[in-house]
Amino acid sequence: MSALTPLLLRGLTGSARRLAGPRAQVHSRPPREQLRPLDVAVGLTSCFLCCFLPAGWVLSHLEDYKKRE
Repeated sequence: MSALTPLLLRGLTGSARRLAGPRAQVHSRPPREQLRPLDVAVGLTSCFLCCFLPAGWVLSHLEDYKKRE
């Protein structure tokens, strides 16, 4: 390792340290509004459709994908 390596690394990481902005204030108190059951149902349904539906499609058609050359 050359003598310049620590200086180069310090120069690269120094700019990242200066970019740190003000710290976020985190409060642990109850939410202002409770989620309604409809909101929860819409969120869970959208997660299911976005994540599990494409994976299920691929798994159900796996044999078709294996046959292609």
